[in-house]
Amino acid sequence: MSGSSPPFTLPRLSLVIGGARSGKSAFAERLVIGSGHPRRYIATAQAWDDEMRDRIARHQRDRSGGWTTVEAPLDLPAALASANAAEGVLIDCATLWLTNHLLADHDLALETRRLEAALTTCPAPVVIVSNETGWGIVPENVLARRFRDEQDRLNQRLAAKAGLVVTVIAGLPMVLKGQLP
Repeated sequence: MSGSSPPFTLPRLSLVIGGARSGKSAFAERLVIGSGHPRRYIATAQAWDDEMRDRIARHQRDRSGGWTTVEAPLDLPAALASANAAEGVLIDCATLWLTNHLLADHDLALETRRLEAALTTCPAPVVIVSNETGWGIVPENVLARRFRDEQDRLNQRLAAKAGLVVTVIAGLPMVLKGQLP
């Protein structure tokens, strides 16, 4: 996946999963860049405070040029529908998208079904980043436990549909399903 390698074909859906600060976003970006497609970055973060604004700005600085960015904190189906078949799409990330819906008290089952339908009909290959939240201790409060459970259910559903699933730990990718180009 180096810059001098010829482009490769991405599966219709790839899932890149890992813990916080694992290197999953950077790896997912390299996947999309390596495909040789024009790049669409669908951002799900919302800047609720200074720390999150700084985090978003750092992600933007770290990302190489050549990306078309679409802000979609809630409506991933519309953002996916606007992609074209010639692009490689990166969604960063499913965890923040789920959090946004959870905090807005939306019907998570309905929103997940809408996302799955949009991923199925999206004409472009999609790489989606998500956090692995099930390796830690059981959270002490109801909201945190619900979030962890919903996130892990979403990850399982995405992984079942994905042609490529990679976990990233300490910046190192490990293929769980499919094959790296």
